Amino acid sequence: MKWLDMPPVWLAAFLSLAWVQKTVLPVGSFGPVWADLLGGLLVGGGLLLAALAVTEMRRQRTTVIPHREADRLVTTGIFSRTRNPIYLGDSMILAGMVLYWDAVLALPLIPIFVWVVERRFIAQEEVRLRRKFVAQYTRYAQQTRRWL
Repeated sequence: MKWLDMPPVWLAAFLSLAWVQKTVLPVGSFGPVWADLLGGLLVGGGLLLAALAVTEMRRQRTTVIPHREADRLVTTGIFSRTRNPIYLGDSMILAGMVLYWDAVLALPLIPIFVWVVERRFIAQEEVRLRRKFVAQYTRYAQQTRRWL
């Protein structure tokens, strides 16, 4: 059951809630064209961020699985801009789909998703990284923001 507690599963759950809201209770609209365009850009940017992060982690030969011990602290590539590019990408995908679907009432799901990711994954990962890569992680955390 541990595979259920993975970021893509949480993202799928939040996307499902947004889709249900727009299907069952379609309320309001973000606008005819700009929301679709911005939504598409956010989804595309989120997918790109996640792909860049996974590629960099594979290149550095460390795990992308959140509950596993990292072999290396990745600070290069997209990780030089944000400590959590995959989670940022996931949040962008959710925001983009909320806009694209005109799921106005689902907007609060975005900060809730960010909160869940921080509590379920980021906080635990940071503890493990800080414990394993003491000085290197401290320097990295001071130089690189958690999100943006």
